[in-house]
Amino acid sequence: MIIKNGYVIDPANKKEGVFDIRIKGSKIKEVSKKISAKENNIIDAKGKFVFPGLIDMHVHLREPGREDIETVFSGTRAALFGGMTSVCSMPNTQPPIDDRDTVRRLNDIIKRDAATNTFVIGAITKGRMGRELADLKGMKEEGAAAFTDDGSSIQDKSVMQSALKKAREKNLLLISHCENSSVSKKGVVNEGIVATKLGLRAIPKRAEYEFVARDIKLAEKTKARIHIAHVSCKESVEIIRQAKRDDIAVTAETAPHYFSLKDSCCETYDTRTKMNPPLRSAEDVEAIIRGLADGTIDAIASDHAPHGKHEKETVFEEAAFGIIGLETSLTLAIANLISGDKISWARLVELLSVNPAKILGLKNKGKLSSGCDADITIVDEKREWVYSKEKIQSKSKNSPFIDWQFKGKVTDVIVGGRHVFKDGRVS
Repeated sequence: MIIKNGYVIDPANKKEGVFDIRIKGSKIKEVSKKISAKENNIIDAKGKFVFPGLIDMHVHLREPGREDIETVFSGTRAALFGGMTSVCSMPNTQPPIDDRDTVRRLNDIIKRDAATNTFVIGAITKGRMGRELADLKGMKEEGAAAFTDDGSSIQDKSVMQSALKKAREKNLLLISHCENSSVSKKGVVNEGIVATKLGLRAIPKRAEYEFVARDIKLAEKTKARIHIAHVSCKESVEIIRQAKRDDIAVTAETAPHYFSLKDSCCETYDTRTKMNPPLRSAEDVEAIIRGLADGTIDAIASDHAPHGKHEKETVFEEAAFGIIGLETSLTLAIANLISGDKISWARLVELLSVNPAKILGLKNKGKLSSGCDADITIVDEKREWVYSKEKIQSKSKNSPFIDWQFKGKVTDVIVGGRHVFKDGRVS
């Protein structure tokens, strides 16, 4: 296979411009200005961007246990529509992915059904209960890429410290869902004018940033790596920025809704705007964007959270937290970061491919180098499209972006040398 005439953006190799790419088997063979096209399988990418395959490091595929709202099969196909060649499956399933056997069983499902590279994330504690460490070593040996109790935060400081010590000993990555539940309690929206206006229970920002500070201090103390999930507020960004200045081994991600929406969106009581952490103020949105631009926040991840119709179409206080996002992450970043000249295209590729690969230790991904995995995303930046409910690929439809018009569409996705997505069709 040869991809010809595309505008390649490959920050890892400091390469940008019109190049051809030759693929042999599952690997990239050559990237150069002009490759003679002897192969029959040619993709003409003229006028399009060619990126190293995009990586979403925070996805809820819901399998096993909630196959009614998402599966490995459906979720990874939705990922292709969003340009993702790799996704990470979070462990808050039923049962949780918290031991060697559950990792092995999920990997068997992935081998059978996944359309993208799919990496298992194991739980930090047994049952995600925050009390006793799970078998991190055993799960790692079965291929778990990282560990988190996402959806829940480890409230006990000593348990989190023990987890970080173990992670340091075994060279594991812990992903922290930072939420002090004694502060967030039963809140449903961001603390502020909107919560008061709607008469809804509030979630103060300190529920997040206090635990961001706690877990970074624990990481410094134990000399372990820590990755902060779904950063949503100004104070968290400032804490992470200072930690990086202090050379603490911290990385962080945010989700597209935290730079695309404000808490005022909740004023219609639309439960598709209910998420955890909640949508924040305009000031927080600007802080998130600055953090993405200056390197404080390392990655954009969807936090794709499918829910059933009955779980969302209810009163706001009782509705489930979270939205789907696999198909809209890239296009929301284009709309809110690129179009507003907040970041460059190269920085966008770092956030969606290069840095997730580095954080997860995926040495052959996130770059278009000879010998690396042939995972490639091709994007037509000029193509306009509407995110319609009827065309959503996820089994769930809980998105506040339905019927939004976007500019910038994924046209082709190559995974491991296979042309698995072509202009709206999965092969």
